[in-house]
Amino acid sequence: MTQHTAHFEASAGGMALSAAILLYQTESTGTHHGYDAPRAGANAFASIHPIVTEGAAQPTIGAGTALTRAHLRRWAEALDRAAPPEILPENVLVAHPDMLVWWVPAQTRSAYFALTSGAGLDVLSERTVKPVPYPAHLFVATRSNLGVYALPKSERPTADTQVLHSPILNVFIDGRLCWGNIQKPKRLTPSAIAEYESAVFDSWSTHPNPGQELTVKGKGGLLRLWDELAKGRTRSFPVKRLRPFTFAARSPAGLTRSTANVTVGELIAVETRR
Repeated sequence: MTQHTAHFEASAGGMALSAAILLYQTESTGTHHGYDAPRAGANAFASIHPIVTEGAAQPTIGAGTALTRAHLRRWAEALDRAAPPEILPENVLVAHPDMLVWWVPAQTRSAYFALTSGAGLDVLSERTVKPVPYPAHLFVATRSNLGVYALPKSERPTADTQVLHSPILNVFIDGRLCWGNIQKPKRLTPSAIAEYESAVFDSWSTHPNPGQELTVKGKGGLLRLWDELAKGRTRSFPVKRLRPFTFAARSPAGLTRSTANVTVGELIAVETRR
């Protein structure tokens, strides 16, 4: 048997490492991530092992036995108990162990600007905090990313609602938030929504990410648009200037991907498979 090594850390909540499940499948010449589902037609086997700790030594995986349906049932029940039920806020669309989706209505917020290239701008040529109108936004949080998108109307979206590019400067053209030195929330539950929103709305905007200038219509580009909004002459964000979000922005160089407009339902379906 292949030798297995791992690094274990203490967990909060009084929990201790007690067992390990090892998954096997027939070998393949292709690349395969260990957390992926087995390939179509592949044979698979699973074993469950106790964790052995002797004195101050590092915990190790002990000899195991074949994993049974009874094992899976008992562990599934225990995992369900570890996640206490939550009453969902009305703005939450999806609450899943691997995904959290919610929306926020259009509103005026304080925006933090410290642009590295503010030459030619009137208000944002220097570090400043200004109240500006934001469009309604959709957030898709997963274990690895936070997707930030704008919505065409300030109302609860449906699966058929079109998704727009967010004008927020800390967002990549593919919708992902640029975390930089912002601390990521440790939970993926509705109780962490305030932390995610703070990471988006309460951080300093220093520059557009590559390609972001192409996500708005009209003259002047994204920076000029925010400069006009910072003057305080407009009460609502001009949503018509935002371009529809497409999956083309996520295509590797040299590959062609659909440039069709994306809906909320399609976005959630794609994020589920990522």
